[in-house]
Amino acid sequence: MIQANETLIQDLIQKRRELHQYPEVAFEEKETTRRLTNWLEEAGIPVLPLNLETGVVAEITGAHPGPVIALRSDIDALPVTEETNLSFESKVPGKMHACGHDFHMAATLGAALLLNEQKENLHGSVRILFQPAEEVAEGAEWITERGALEGVSAIFGMHNKPDLPVGTIGIKSGSLMASVDRFEITFKGVGGHAGIPHETVDPIIIASQYVLAAQTILARKIDLFHNAVLSITHIEGGSTWNVIPDTVMLEGTVRTFQPEARQQIEYWMKKMAESTAEGQGGKVDFSWMPKMPTVQNDTAYKEVLWQTAAELGYKPIEAEPSSGGEDFAFYQEHVPGFFVWMGSNGAKQWHHPEFTVDEAAIKVASEYFANLAVNVLDNAKNRK
Repeated sequence: MIQANETLIQDLIQKRRELHQYPEVAFEEKETTRRLTNWLEEAGIPVLPLNLETGVVAEITGAHPGPVIALRSDIDALPVTEETNLSFESKVPGKMHACGHDFHMAATLGAALLLNEQKENLHGSVRILFQPAEEVAEGAEWITERGALEGVSAIFGMHNKPDLPVGTIGIKSGSLMASVDRFEITFKGVGGHAGIPHETVDPIIIASQYVLAAQTILARKIDLFHNAVLSITHIEGGSTWNVIPDTVMLEGTVRTFQPEARQQIEYWMKKMAESTAEGQGGKVDFSWMPKMPTVQNDTAYKEVLWQTAAELGYKPIEAEPSSGGEDFAFYQEHVPGFFVWMGSNGAKQWHHPEFTVDEAAIKVASEYFANLAVNVLDNAKNRK
């Protein structure tokens, strides 16, 4: 069993605080990349030559043959102004690690350092992915296109969970996080004088009918045992009190856990938009923008994930699914993978200006992923 000593943990805490003070948003993580690269190279962990503008991929090669598995951390921050009053709060105006990616980086670096000390005993290799641009759901595909997953047989990752105590690890096979899609709908009518509405085709009426009718898709078109949310979050139309506008725009998001529900909702939303517009003499432009698929955890790895937590004296629990999205799902379209919740005991939820992480979780996550990597590689060796 691999355990982290106090010297390492204090070093990781300081590194986490440094990362926290200098947050960078998606695809701007150049200084973050520089820091991570320096820390890996100082430890003698080779960085792969993938010519990444941002992000780092390194690999710990074991002394014994075996498969390549990957551990992944995201590295980007959010355009949020910090309100934590921490002694090490963000020094960058309007930017903050409000989702805990600084914690993810420190813990994943910790796992890498622990594994590097054990490489003579490793039966295979562990690739470390520090991925940019998770918050805009583009980084996983971007880094995969540049070879980050080449030769990898399985990938593992985590997200901090503020409502779980430190030492608790949420583990669930199957769907853990929802697919995420965005839609934009523009209803087109004929504008005119608000006092002479019979000479117009009022897109506000059309849009209003649609806002209510769209919710019946979930109630009447989708299987009772499927999970879905349809939220219209933005309505824009008109410019003054006495003019009926030509157009009204709606946009929002759909979250699902089942691919068939995802397809059906898109189909019925478009069909309903067209029929609602046509019924009032208007037209519609319907745009569906897929953002990311469901995080779908591979059942084959649940037992080793659970046992690793228990062996270390941590508390594995059945994870609660989240309707939030996570671009780790893109990796799972290429290789088997498993994503877990790591208890972080925070006062506020993700993306809040007062979001914090209990730094005691750094030790838990570092040890957990180092031992998990060893156990997964050992299991692969024993199956031969």
